[in-house]
Parts: sequence; C-alpha cells; structure tokens
Amino acid sequence: MPADISSLTGGSLLVAWQLKDKHVLIVGGGDVASGRIESVLAADARITLICPSSGLHPLTKRFIEATDRITYCDRVFAAEDDLVGVDMALTAIDQVEESRRVCALCREHKIPVNVADIPESCDFYFGSQIRDGPLQVLISTNGQSPKLANIIRKRVEQALPNCAGDAISKVGELRTKLKERAPGVGGELGKRRMRWMIDICTSWEMEDLALMDSPMMDRLLDDGWEQNVTPNPDQFKALRGRRSGSASHATSASGVLLPILAFATGVICSGLWMSQRVR
Repeated sequence: MPADISSLTGGSLLVAWQLKDKHVLIVGGGDVASGRIESVLAADARITLICPSSGLHPLTKRFIEATDRITYCDRVFAAEDDLVGVDMALTAIDQVEESRRVCALCREHKIPVNVADIPESCDFYFGSQIRDGPLQVLISTNGQSPKLANIIRKRVEQALPNCAGDAISKVGELRTKLKERAPGVGGELGKRRMRWMIDICTSWEMEDLALMDSPMMDRLLDDGWEQNVTPNPDQFKALRGRRSGSASHATSASGVLLPILAFATGVICSGLWMSQRVR
C-alpha cells in the first residue's frame, strides 16, 4: 500500500542556514530591522544596512557603533547596484510598494529575500526563536500568526532546562576530544563513536553534562571510551570521589609531615646554636 502523503503540504523546509562571512543586505533601520540585525550577526555574516539616519532605532545605532561587520549607508535603497555581491536580502520598511520593488529586483537576481509583514513576498520566514549558546529553536507558523508563534516560543522556553546551552557546548567539546582520540569518518569506528556519544547523552542528565570540565572529559574518555563502556554519572562520580580521596589522603599526610619536619629542623638548628655558644 503506498504511503499516505496527503498531509505533507503547506509547510516550510526548516534548515539551519550557514551565513558565516556571507553578505546580507538589510533595507530599513527601525525596530524590526534591529531584530534582523541581531539574528544575522549571531550567524557571523557581514551586513550592509541601508536606511536614512532619521529612521534608525536606538538599538540599530548601537549595533552600527559596536561592530565593523556592518557597513552603514545613510540613504534610501537605490537600485540594482545595491544588490551586487549580496547573498541574502531583508527589507524592514513601512513602504509596501518599495518593499515589493526590492523583492522583485532580488528575485530577478536570484537573491533569497524576506519582506517584513508581506508573507507572499518572502522566500523564507524568521519565525520566533529561542537562542541559548549553540542551542537554537525556531517556531514557525508559516507567516500565519506571528503572535501565536511568540506565545508558543515562550512556553517551549519555560520547559527547557536552564543549563541546556551549557550542556550542548560541553557535549560538543567531548565529541571533539573523542574525534581527536579516534579520528576517521564512517566505518565501524565511526559507528562505535556515534553509539558511545548517544549513550552518554541519554544516560546523563543535562545538569551533569553541563558540569563537565576538560579534566573530567579526559577521565571519561579514559575510563569509558577506552574501556568500551558508558559510565553513568553516579559511577563516574564514585570514581572521581576515589581519586579525590587519594589526593586528599596525600594532602593530609603532607599536612602532618610538614609540621614534624619543621619542628625537627628547629630542634637541630637550636642544638647547633647552643653548641656554638658552649664552645
């Protein structure tokens, strides 16, 4: 029986678009534009911002002053010359007809474009976003209800652990260390590496993952990966506790020996001084 695909319609392709070092044109400098600027800067892109200075939002002005990744043009959008070398275009202006003109020019030049508040003129939507370090979550209503997207985003954000971003960063560091220790792409090693990382992520709480530091990761690789096991957090804490206990025992022994040695040294020095006086 063929699969029922009747419901596979009306959506958007949600992707994480890599804009690092790409050139993004933003037309407009108001409140909406400031939000666009923040999102594009977070993606490590370069921005050309076109807007008369009288239309700049205070946050937009701060962005312009804070980074050299924004080239600011104090004027209105001119024509096709403003699209030379542009990889993506965003408009955030109140003039509907001008927005449509920019959109038409972008499509002539095969430049993906987003036109604020005109869904039919958008090649893609921004949606409502959650960002916590490397974690990004996009809530999209496909342009139908931005307000509901915002409400849903807040509910999702409340359900996320506070340490989610930190946990993801630490797992990324552990994964990098594992790849350095067991390099290669594909094959049985690649499958084993993937299974081990999956087991770590599913058996450890996010709070435990977020607390990992570099020495802990090294020990986890030594005692887990190298032994072909996946220590759960309790086992790993117990192992760490035994090691800490050994270190504490050594420290305690040093704490006892040092005063004894100091006392003995003092006695010897005093004896030598007294013998010199007797002579």
